[in-house]
Amino acid sequence: MRAVPVKVVCENRKARHDYFILETFEAGMALTGTEVKSLRAGRGNLRDSFARVENGELWLYDMHISPYEQGNRYNHEPKRPRKLLMHRSEIARLWGRTREKGLSLVPLKCYFKNGRAKVELALVKGKKLYDRREDIAARDAKREIERAMRHKRTV
Repeated sequence: MRAVPVKVVCENRKARHDYFILETFEAGMALTGTEVKSLRAGRGNLRDSFARVENGELWLYDMHISPYEQGNRYNHEPKRPRKLLMHRSEIARLWGRTREKGLSLVPLKCYFKNGRAKVELALVKGKKLYDRREDIAARDAKREIERAMRHKRTV
């Protein structure tokens, strides 16, 4: 099986810090021509964006795609809602899961796969402040262990 070329445009690193990621999904994006050109230039931002199921359709809100520099007067609006493309059964399942208390849909990264714009969505549950502190403490401890192991190898 041949590896599929993937070009990552933007990532939402803060989502991994703020949420517990329960499940991930891949969805296509319905974009205009100038949006695609701007994304190919790496001009997208997923900060504070989220997805929601409305009327049986999946929509992505607050994703910022900068206007294309060589675009004309028909250039796109940077923060317009964008339709996400998934199978109807998957959308229905996501709608049921997001109705549960505390679960949301957050995009993790936007990328091109086989020339098509895709977004990786995650079904997430928000972390409490003490959960974030535990993660930071565990990461710091791991870093200290790595540093000590490196120091031990050189001595």
